[in-house]
Amino acid sequence: MYLKGEFREKEAAARAILDLKAQGFGPDALDVFSNEPVEFAAGILDRPSRMSLVVVASALTFCLLTILFVRFTQYNYPLVTGGMPLFSFWSTGVVFYELAMLGAILSSFIWFLWESGLIRRKNPAPVPNVEPGVICLRVHCTGEQEEIVSQQLAEAGAIEVAKL
Repeated sequence: MYLKGEFREKEAAARAILDLKAQGFGPDALDVFSNEPVEFAAGILDRPSRMSLVVVASALTFCLLTILFVRFTQYNYPLVTGGMPLFSFWSTGVVFYELAMLGAILSSFIWFLWESGLIRRKNPAPVPNVEPGVICLRVHCTGEQEEIVSQQLAEAGAIEVAKL
């Protein structure tokens, strides 16, 4: 079940989020909707991101796979040219760098889509219709928690509390 609370002020919405977090609701149960960006202070609705770890790991993976592929190719098809070594890291370094950056770009794009919920069904509930100047807080709760949630939203300053 989903409840939504509509707020006119950012501080009231932040107070409602903190009160609900104190009741045991995690960041996955709380969603904020607005027709303009809302920036809360640190610690209000933090959702950790693993994007930097994924991007660096995929760049290293792409780079190592490229090095292994180039080395395999150059030793499997030996072309001796003027006494130069078969595998020269410096002559193919640009290829390694470019494919490492390709891995970083692709992984950051895919991870962005994953974390935003566009390629997975994060919230099956419909997105509430938000009027201009209103901040909507959607809370995922059980039937037993409905009364507590609606009371917390009203005490925090919600102008309207409704079921979705």
